[in-house]
Amino acid sequence: MKVAVVTGATRGIGRAVAERLAAEGYHVVATARHAPPDADSDFIPCDVADAASVASLFQAVGRRFGRVDALINNAGTAGANGLDGDDALWHAIIGSNLHGTYHCCKAAIPLLPDGTGRIINMASVLGLRGVPDQTAYCAAKHAVVGLTRSLALALAPRGITVNALCPGWVGTPMAESRYRELGITQEQAEAMIPTHHIATPAEIADAVLWLLRPESRGITGHALPIDGGGLALP
Repeated sequence: MKVAVVTGATRGIGRAVAERLAAEGYHVVATARHAPPDADSDFIPCDVADAASVASLFQAVGRRFGRVDALINNAGTAGANGLDGDDALWHAIIGSNLHGTYHCCKAAIPLLPDGTGRIINMASVLGLRGVPDQTAYCAAKHAVVGLTRSLALALAPRGITVNALCPGWVGTPMAESRYRELGITQEQAEAMIPTHHIATPAEIADAVLWLLRPESRGITGHALPIDGGGLALP
């Protein structure tokens, strides 16, 4: 049985990914800062922004399983900020999205098997373009894309693939919070998308599963948008 570690696995995209991989036969180790009420024995609390917490997580996984076949770096936080905003928010967003991805990759790489290991980093369309009030989030997600490309080259000799997914609007509590920040409705957000479709967490989970399949071993170093065609707009 293959082992997958999914960070930020208690809600939204992370929960959908964890459930989908479990249904596909993976032994899923789910993690987040706080355990949900329905957490089972395979949930391990972890703050990905804390290197010691991440090291403890992967030491536990290594002792129990001896390997990690797939690492899904999904944990992260968001929030509107500008350069005149709160420095604490900047550091929190960079810490969870960028430093968290770095810490988890660093800890997991020794446990990934040559030839079949997979890392998937959850970036964003804001890792491919800018938004005026999202300086920290855009900076973090652009950096995650850069980290993905660098690690893809570094791990290519071992046959380990590293890719990023870049969702646009997804039907999650984070998106609902962003609607409120922008003063728009979900219907108005849909109207801005060329396909007029907001992705579901399950659709993002499908993309994760596709990148984990043996048939996708030739795909590495890519940042795949899942945005209904938004990035194709002029």
